[in-house]
Amino acid sequence: QVQLVESGGGLVQAGGSLRLSCAASGRTFSNYPMGWFRQAQGKEREFVAAISRGGGNTNYANSVKGRFTISRDNAKNTVYLQMNTLKYEDTAVYYCAANFGVYYGSDSDAYDRWGQGTQVTVSS
Repeated sequence: QVQLVESGGGLVQAGGSLRLSCAASGRTFSNYPMGWFRQAQGKEREFVAAISRGGGNTNYANSVKGRFTISRDNAKNTVYLQMNTLKYEDTAVYYCAANFGVYYGSDSDAYDRWGQGTQVTVSS
């Protein structure tokens, strides 16, 4: 029903910034809450941030509060993750995901469609 493609990852120095984008195809992007997750090498997938269907409500992991901002532009079928003050421990593959209901929490199992991920590497 919806396909997701992440972009914007790359190599950045600690303290720098990066903005990830998740482009969605499909008619009903605005119906889907969207989340960002990440998975570092050798670690389990971790919740980062999520946003409600209309963009009026957000959730953040404690580890990124004050540094990362999730937003969406439904007219462009795109969700963003602005990452500031990046740390080495932010290094991971970042995935966007859609929930087919109204859920925008931290449980990865509640999300129904995932992108392929984009690598973010922060050098120390």
